[in-house]
Amino acid sequence: MLDAKVRCVIAEDEALLRESLMQLLGQVWPELDIVAACEDGGSALEAIAEHRPQVAFLDIRMPGLSGLEVASAMLDSGLKTEVVFVTAYDQYAIDAFERGAVDYLLKPVSRERLAGTIGRVRERLGRDGQDLRRLQALLQQLHGVAPPQPKAPPLVWLTASRGQETRLILVDDVAYFQADSKYTVVMTQDGEALLRKPIRDLLDVLDPSMFKQVHRATIVNLRCVAGVTRDESGRGTLRLKNRPESLSVSQPFMTLFRNM
Repeated sequence: MLDAKVRCVIAEDEALLRESLMQLLGQVWPELDIVAACEDGGSALEAIAEHRPQVAFLDIRMPGLSGLEVASAMLDSGLKTEVVFVTAYDQYAIDAFERGAVDYLLKPVSRERLAGTIGRVRERLGRDGQDLRRLQALLQQLHGVAPPQPKAPPLVWLTASRGQETRLILVDDVAYFQADSKYTVVMTQDGEALLRKPIRDLLDVLDPSMFKQVHRATIVNLRCVAGVTRDESGRGTLRLKNRPESLSVSQPFMTLFRNM
């Protein structure tokens, strides 16, 4: 028997689609407890680690971590959550989802399709959850195959302010970015400056091979990392080359640094 309330995390970067999915879920699955509705992959990963939901609806394409990367990090962390992917992919990926017996929803999500997906998810939850090996096999199959989201060239320069002065900063000189309310603090060897845009807006314009999210509020330049340590709780600490402070790494993000 399922509990009266099943915890759920939703991750969808488009606000209208996120609200629409939440409304449909409220109609089709009123017992569902939506504990977090996230607009990017990093926030979704932290929400899953914090709330340990039985179900997660993950958009494939999101700023920062994709839905596939969130699911992979979730598995590496030992989190047992039923995953439903939300996608606008072409048929080649849909075939892969179906062969992997993993649920997916095509955008725009219809009430009828959602009802069928919920029925299958509830059935699996009632028999002690999904076979996570199926999800792992699917992620391995799709790794490097899914078409990349079209992006502009990585950001090279940015304009930030320090007091009354406006500075032009080379992105390679940034040690890390730190969220500060609606703005972002830019930390370089020479000190800090303020970027008048939220950190979320940087996730899709930075070079993903060199800039990694280590917390929902922090993006670090890997060139500036001197070392990483892990504590008993699974959280990590990054030591920087040209800055005296250390940076905390949330436990779910440590899986992204396992090769360091």
